[in-house]
Amino acid sequence: MLMIGMLGLGRMGAPICRRLVEGGFAVTVHDPAEGARLSADRIGAGWAESVAAVAADVDVLVTVLPGPKELEAAMLAPDGALWSMRPGSLWLDFTSGDPRVSKRIAAEAGQRQIRSVGSPMGGGPDDAASGTLKFFADGSPADVETVRPILEQLGRQGGIQWMGTEPGHGQVAKLLANLLWFGQAAAVTESLLLGQAMGLDVRALRDALAQSAGGSRFIDDSTEALFRGDYLESFALSRCVEELETLTGLAKDTGSPFEISTHVTDLYKEALTELGDVDGELLVAKLLETRAGRLIRSP
Repeated sequence: MLMIGMLGLGRMGAPICRRLVEGGFAVTVHDPAEGARLSADRIGAGWAESVAAVAADVDVLVTVLPGPKELEAAMLAPDGALWSMRPGSLWLDFTSGDPRVSKRIAAEAGQRQIRSVGSPMGGGPDDAASGTLKFFADGSPADVETVRPILEQLGRQGGIQWMGTEPGHGQVAKLLANLLWFGQAAAVTESLLLGQAMGLDVRALRDALAQSAGGSRFIDDSTEALFRGDYLESFALSRCVEELETLTGLAKDTGSPFEISTHVTDLYKEALTELGDVDGELLVAKLLETRAGRLIRSP
């Protein structure tokens, strides 16, 4: 059984850690947040007093951190985890971040004969708890096979999508998946608000759109949240903006057209400015409802 060190015991990290412990893995964890040690004790994981300590003498170091800045600091700071990892061990990153950061860390790891697999997740805390996450994995086939028991303990059947050997490719795929979801959140909200303004019942309209050429997973799975005024408080609005701005930077770097997606980014930035740094992936819908002067609601 793989010996696992883990950095991050937050919204995603805690249910992931619990799921791994329940699967029989030996997990040692570190998180600087207040109360993290008590959470580790309740889960049944071991505790390390520092980033360096959790990274030493493990087969796999798992990172589940809020974003790219936190990941870079945890791995590459003078007291970072990478300097304590032994040659031949493997870094498995679940963080949703910046592919440029992932590539930089993976290159440094390779210089130290440390293997790496990027595997950003699709899904939220409930999916982590139930073992139904999806993974956008990158790394060599052999290294992905090494961590497959971990991924299969955490993910749905068939939920590992290999994106190639290049570090950061999994991050690109995950960010683009989120971009399309964020864009649909705005487009579907605008559509429902216009239909509502024209006198249509929003639930009947939703059902019609779901069966149309414009149907989507967002319409199928997320409009019920809009109907009950739930803006999905499982992810910070500032993190939505961070991910969208990362993609804007990548589009600029590569000269890729990004006009529609830039407008989506601007809407989320406006929501952040007007509503503050609060939790809610669907708060762009609240911004649009405010502009319309009415709410999308259905009994």
